[in-house]
Amino acid sequence: MRLSLPLLLLLLGAWAIPGGLGDSAPLTATAPELDDEEKYSAHMPAHLRCDACKAVSYQMWQHLAKAEAKLHTPDSGGRRELSESEYTDVLDRSCSQTWQDYGVREVNQVKRLTGPGLSNGQEPSISVMITGGPWPTRLSVTCLHYLGEFGEDQIYEAYQQGQGALKALLCEGFQGPCSEEAPVTRAEL
Repeated sequence: MRLSLPLLLLLLGAWAIPGGLGDSAPLTATAPELDDEEKYSAHMPAHLRCDACKAVSYQMWQHLAKAEAKLHTPDSGGRRELSESEYTDVLDRSCSQTWQDYGVREVNQVKRLTGPGLSNGQEPSISVMITGGPWPTRLSVTCLHYLGEFGEDQIYEAYQQGQGALKALLCEGFQGPCSEEAPVTRAEL
């Protein structure tokens, strides 16, 4: 068998890279151990509500930004706002999406929700994420909860002020899931 020079160099380089093919310590990862609440509760566990809120905020932001981008044409002359019926529809769709890109994984012995819009700091070199199961439904219910609590008008106004303002409204307000004053209870969302 004859190897090309670039392939041979690539294989030899992998032996020299820490974590490459030449290391004797194999990389291993295990799925997070979920407790009964994480497995069976119909509601988002309290310790994951801040991550869930950030995911919802991100998805609302993405859906609204995409809808507004469709309004922009070369002759539209700048930013156009969505009508009330348009942003209401967009926000409803953001909550009714599949949420399949989200799941839970363990980082430094702490279970975290993970997916688009969620950065949990230092990423491990290898990890296992559990998706599906109760997580999509929980995220959809969480999203609908925020629509009911704040209303589409207030959410759209916060969106217009910027992504940080939307996240602050949903997640960081008085007793929001990411605030310091947030109660750590098993109260249902």
